[in-house]
Amino acid sequence: MSRLSNFYLLTYNSLQAFGWYVSFFSPIFYFLFFIFFFCHHGSVFLVGRTISLYRLLDSFVATKSTSGAYSSAGELICFLQTAAFLEIIHGAIGLVPTGVLLPLMQWGGRVHFLVAVVRQLHEVQQLPSVFITFLAWSLSEVIRYSHHALNCLGVSLFWLTYLRYTAFIILYPIGVTIGEMWLMYQAIPFMIKNNLYADAFGYLPFSYYNAIKVLLFVYPLFFLKLYLHLFKQRKSKLGKQHKKKRN
Repeated sequence: MSRLSNFYLLTYNSLQAFGWYVSFFSPIFYFLFFIFFFCHHGSVFLVGRTISLYRLLDSFVATKSTSGAYSSAGELICFLQTAAFLEIIHGAIGLVPTGVLLPLMQWGGRVHFLVAVVRQLHEVQQLPSVFITFLAWSLSEVIRYSHHALNCLGVSLFWLTYLRYTAFIILYPIGVTIGEMWLMYQAIPFMIKNNLYADAFGYLPFSYYNAIKVLLFVYPLFFLKLYLHLFKQRKSKLGKQHKKKRN
């Protein structure tokens, strides 16, 4: 990989990591986001400073409620997730070996959930499912983008790699089931009430909320495909890490 490509990926992953950290402030991941990107003979200096932007958890702590998740972090998360379309392009042009299909499936599902459903229906923005989804996404993306950014520097931390390929086992099902799927199910009455996308679907033999019902039926199939792929990645990556530690 050329230096320019590596620098671009470092910048992209660092900005995404910072953005997700700001959307979900947590002391647990305090040191993951403020990495002073200087590497010399394999040494990495991790530098952190206090952040006043709490967003998701700050809203929860301040109000003792999950209802402020979208108002505090929703627009930022919409931006970050929409910008993640670049990752599909990265795979398409061979910048990273991820391919196109699986990143497109995840990006499409998340952006539809955010932009087409949650952002359009104010009635669902205060539901606990939004908080649960944002929490699961933020935790997983904090870990993932931090891991990718360090890899661009040639730095491999075993504990971070382990988190990268283990945290999804819990976070992914939570985000998809009691987060995305449950919220879309709860949103159906409001879709009917507001005639959501009635004009766009006016020429089709089915309505948008009926399309959502079908989507909820096939959602577990897409989830299973992505979930099993992550387990394959886990076996491959952690297996290599164990071999390196033995050597």
